Amino acid sequence: MATTWKEAYRLLADDLDARGVDVEAVKAALKAQRIETPSWGYADSGTRFHVFPQPGAAVTAQEKISDAAQVHKFTGVAPSVALHIPWDKVGDYGELKAYAESLGVTLGAINPNLFQDDAYKLGSLCHPDAAVRRQAVDHCLECVDIAKTVGSQVISLWLADGTNYPGQDNIRGRKHRLVETLTEVYAAMPAPMRILLEYKFFEPAFYHTDLGDWGMAYVVATKLGERAQVLVDLGHHPLGTNIEQIVAFLIDEGRLGGFHFNSKKFGDDDLTVGSINPYELFLIYNELIDGELDPAVEMDVAYMIDQSHNIKPKVEASIQSVMNIQEAYARALLIDRSSLAQAQCEGDVVMAEEILQAAYRTNVTPLLAQVRDEMGLSSDPLTAYRASGYYERVCRERMG
Repeated sequence: MATTWKEAYRLLADDLDARGVDVEAVKAALKAQRIETPSWGYADSGTRFHVFPQPGAAVTAQEKISDAAQVHKFTGVAPSVALHIPWDKVGDYGELKAYAESLGVTLGAINPNLFQDDAYKLGSLCHPDAAVRRQAVDHCLECVDIAKTVGSQVISLWLADGTNYPGQDNIRGRKHRLVETLTEVYAAMPAPMRILLEYKFFEPAFYHTDLGDWGMAYVVATKLGERAQVLVDLGHHPLGTNIEQIVAFLIDEGRLGGFHFNSKKFGDDDLTVGSINPYELFLIYNELIDGELDPAVEMDVAYMIDQSHNIKPKVEASIQSVMNIQEAYARALLIDRSSLAQAQCEGDVVMAEEILQAAYRTNVTPLLAQVRDEMGLSSDPLTAYRASGYYERVCRERMG
């Protein structure tokens, strides 16, 4: 029995080699993997009923970036942090960019907030009042300017707009307003900047949501232009939705722009990615890799985490999330795709599923440990972070 991860890796590498897996290619892909963490994941958060404060939770944009840098320091694959405006609003974004770079990270997607202002009671970009729509557009344009300053190429927009009661507003009219307002925002974005449209089937609008599913987001994106794409949030679907099918469809249409990784048990996205249905995450990565390997497909996907770590320590929860994503990707990289294609062509349903299961059942922990070791990192990021003393230090520094 192997007693160390190095011995376990040697046994796994021999097994993978016997299965025809190019281990070096798999390791190269894992080293190149990139996952963006969100600034809001490091701040205090809670449910609709209460926010449970943590002594080490970040408050300022600088503190959030410092926490994000720790995730990258210990995982090696999280080099950027998404900003939320106005939660991360500062006087000098050039200075904030320099601060992030001094810690070894960059500033990623810029996320406008169109759901917390009192004026948005009846919507923002879809509001019946042109003055409110103007306010919402101006905020988006502000975010485009911020993106230019910090070097971000992504505007990530979740639209909370919708109605709560039948007859409240004209549904087609709201669609027209949405396209009109977003067209102005899109025109202000310099290439290659992209806008990613995130959808959600309910909440806070309980009668209808203006971007209620991936199809609606897709249609609006096609009306805007090639640099408008769909963002898939894993928690924003009715239970039982086949998310990997949505992913495959959007890849084929060239409209898959990004992910917000998380997991759900019931209604939304507040759980750690991979904590509820890791097999679903594996199947999603199967479709992503299938697209990456297709020479006819162009993919530029922003892989981002969007989670509310209500009671978990923030940095630890983010490291755990990144590790879960790495594991799903590693397993999907081990799929014997030539054998899978043959089984699919022959209609061998049992063998096709067995090929997927063989990859999924593989213990990739030693493989990831080896990859981290070759990157000059600890083989166990979570344990190494806990031993670093960072959390205890920031708890002392941020008290009060």
